[in-house]
Amino acid sequence: MKSIYLDHAASSPVHPEVAEEMMRVMTSQYGNASSVHSYGREAKRKVSGSRDEIAALLGCFPDELVFTAGGTESDNLAIFGTLEGLGLQGKHVITSAIEHHAVLHTCEELEKRGCEVTYVPVDSEGRVSVEEIARAIQGNTVLITIMFGNNEVGTVQPIREIGELAHSKGILFHTDAVQALGSEFISCKEFPVDLWSFSAHKINGPQGIGALVVKRGTPLSPRLFGGLQEKKRRAGTENMAGIAGFAKAVQLAVQGLDERRAHYIKLRETLIEGLRHEIGQDAFVVNGHPEFYMPQILNISFPEISTETLLMNLDMEGIAAASGSACTSGSLEISHVLQAMKLSENVLRSAIRFSFGLGNTTQEMEYTAQKIGTILKRLRK
Repeated sequence: MKSIYLDHAASSPVHPEVAEEMMRVMTSQYGNASSVHSYGREAKRKVSGSRDEIAALLGCFPDELVFTAGGTESDNLAIFGTLEGLGLQGKHVITSAIEHHAVLHTCEELEKRGCEVTYVPVDSEGRVSVEEIARAIQGNTVLITIMFGNNEVGTVQPIREIGELAHSKGILFHTDAVQALGSEFISCKEFPVDLWSFSAHKINGPQGIGALVVKRGTPLSPRLFGGLQEKKRRAGTENMAGIAGFAKAVQLAVQGLDERRAHYIKLRETLIEGLRHEIGQDAFVVNGHPEFYMPQILNISFPEISTETLLMNLDMEGIAAASGSACTSGSLEISHVLQAMKLSENVLRSAIRFSFGLGNTTQEMEYTAQKIGTILKRLRK
């Protein structure tokens, strides 16, 4: 049976060059970067070199880069670390209703600890209004956190405009750019953003490693305590092989951005055109923004069939897709993102996220469209 992986937004396969670099480090550079002997010094040089490379590619200073265990930790550190640095009680945070749960649940925890949080709405295409954010600003607002691009429907937010608004009011701005790295232009120095969250396993790097970019001068209290790593901002022995793999993955993602985007767009168009041919335009709905979107994420509703039924049938055909965020899709709950977009009930309950990446071909998109057509015809009987 043919096997097709269309869930790269959940986790992507490790690129062969990344795996090769990690294996080399694991077998030849195994010292602790905090040790003073030659093995430790060699490890420290490798971590520092990887940090320098990632910083150059992301457009930040090396000392602004804090290595973490991934996007969730980066979001937690950005939000909690900033608020604790400023003093939690009585502070106000603005976020959106469609953020990743690493942001939403962190904000809910802030509310339990005396902070006020405003969850601004989005339109039917999943986009935040800068005007809505402006109306939500209060005298005690200290942080705005809005994702760069949505992980379920792919909608890209007006990050530059939001950042300019935040800075004009003296407010810090954080963006979760986990899904955007590798498909969108990212430059930490060119965007008015104070904190950026990244994760390696979305860009063909290893799981368990990510980063938070913290602009110089941004207050940040640590969430982990122990050693003095990451300039006292994140204690714990550095994941040297993971960091080396992350550096290689960022290099491949950033330097091949234009080619990667063009490939994603071709895959997206091929799948949509294939569905039009197999089941007709009226049999499916594309969710998300028609202009401002990340091309590797395609969210489609098939109102004739439930999400669970279609996912199960696709899986039996060897095609892996998802209902939404990997952190919640296992429960098959209705997506909070689609609910916030106020879509109709049959669209809500029939949404599938296809996400593209390394190894996917246009032939696979044609095959997937054919199998969806076959499944729908079979279930109509």
